[in-house]
Amino acid sequence: MKKIIIILIFISSAFCQTEQPYPPLDLVTIPTSGTLPKGSFTLETLLMNDGGMLPKLSLGITDNFYIGLSYGIQDFISEKKPVLNKSMPEIQIKYRIYEETFSVPAIVIGLDSQGKGRFIDRHIEANNEFQRYEQKAWGWYVAASKNWNLLGNLGVHIGLNKNTWESDPSTDESQGLFVDKDLNLFFGIDKEINRSFSLLLEYDAAINDNTSENGVDLFGSGKGYLNAGLRWTIGNNIMIEIDFNDISKNYLRDNLQDGEKEYSNRELKIIYFEKF
Repeated sequence: MKKIIIILIFISSAFCQTEQPYPPLDLVTIPTSGTLPKGSFTLETLLMNDGGMLPKLSLGITDNFYIGLSYGIQDFISEKKPVLNKSMPEIQIKYRIYEETFSVPAIVIGLDSQGKGRFIDRHIEANNEFQRYEQKAWGWYVAASKNWNLLGNLGVHIGLNKNTWESDPSTDESQGLFVDKDLNLFFGIDKEINRSFSLLLEYDAAINDNTSENGVDLFGSGKGYLNAGLRWTIGNNIMIEIDFNDISKNYLRDNLQDGEKEYSNRELKIIYFEKF
């Protein structure tokens, strides 16, 4: 994998020096203060583990405001029957309330209902279900971003988010469902290698995902999610990204066979940009 990345960087340096057409809307997963230019759109496809696919359409309404729709499909590339995450698309809304200046970061507020992985709709009791993604959606969030020119752009991003609807079973059986409404913290950086390649690094503390059932962790081990990625701008309209999710091995996977090792989750993201 390291050899492949080095070869891609060499090819880009020699033949393709195209700047990114807009600031990053997200890093690997975390939202930034970047927004789409007015009158533009992106078509993004995320190819996930187990043959999953997550298409997303985003529209720039103004230079400071964009909306998006996404729709996850599991087992799309598989011998199994494809399964839709939910019956309705998920939504993304972002509005920049402060522009970045020399001394002040750009600040956005937003809503993102799209979680990561499979959507789990599990029946617990007669009138009780818990419903959530394997990795919860950001929900409502505020994010700040600041950029510096240090041999190429260096962006630093930090934010807070709260998910108020995805539910877990409660440790107290008399309470039924439990929605962990704790504020969560995330931060990350992106660094240009040259005009075509950028390195991405982020951390999601997952503070709002620390519930347990009967004292046993359901999804996370409390380490948070450490993710990294390499984004390649091939031309004025296309970017490709290789992501390495959960390097910290926070997610508790129960499908490993005897003798198997647990590795970070590798994903491929393809982004097409156009103006209209």
